[in-house]
Amino acid sequence: MILQNLNYPLDFTFKITTLSSDFNITDKNGNYVAYVRQKMFKLKEDVLVFSDESKSKELFRIQANQWIDFNASYSITEVESGKIFGRLARKGMRSLWKSQYNIVDQNDQNKYQINEDNGWVKILDGMIGEIPLVGMFTGYFLNPSYTVKDNMGKEYFKLKKMPSLFGRKFQLDRLIDIDDQDESLVVLSFLMMVLLERSRG
Repeated sequence: MILQNLNYPLDFTFKITTLSSDFNITDKNGNYVAYVRQKMFKLKEDVLVFSDESKSKELFRIQANQWIDFNASYSITEVESGKIFGRLARKGMRSLWKSQYNIVDQNDQNKYQINEDNGWVKILDGMIGEIPLVGMFTGYFLNPSYTVKDNMGKEYFKLKKMPSLFGRKFQLDRLIDIDDQDESLVVLSFLMMVLLERSRG
């Protein structure tokens, strides 16, 4: 199974009317790609990916392998077949400077890496975010971006956090063509990463 309607750029837009971290993924024409719902009050991350906001068809499920997300791995399961589609693995200690993740395929092979482009954005966000009143507005001017590369360093995708008060919108663009299966794996990995990184900025 692969995601449909991948007409770039894709917008990840969080709903601010719900307590849970729900967001829509739409293409450049506003067509649905997926609806993402993070289960609340779970000791381990548990994320459901539906075809649209009606939640009538569940496509994928993403679950953490441990309670704490520092150096955690997030398995992506195809609901229809029950097979592991791939997983997203956080690169532990190195994430203190710049966020880095490995994208692993169904054969447990490292295929791609997600790297934060500028580590200073994270540092400044952590410092300025603690200042009363001023910290509320970091989402307008401290917006990280992330690039996906393969093992040879070739760039395939770029995700940018768009300026907003509540950090509610990210935009994903494809830089060059990629295999359909790998493309879906990268998009699914990004949606999990967005849930982990969203609180910044």
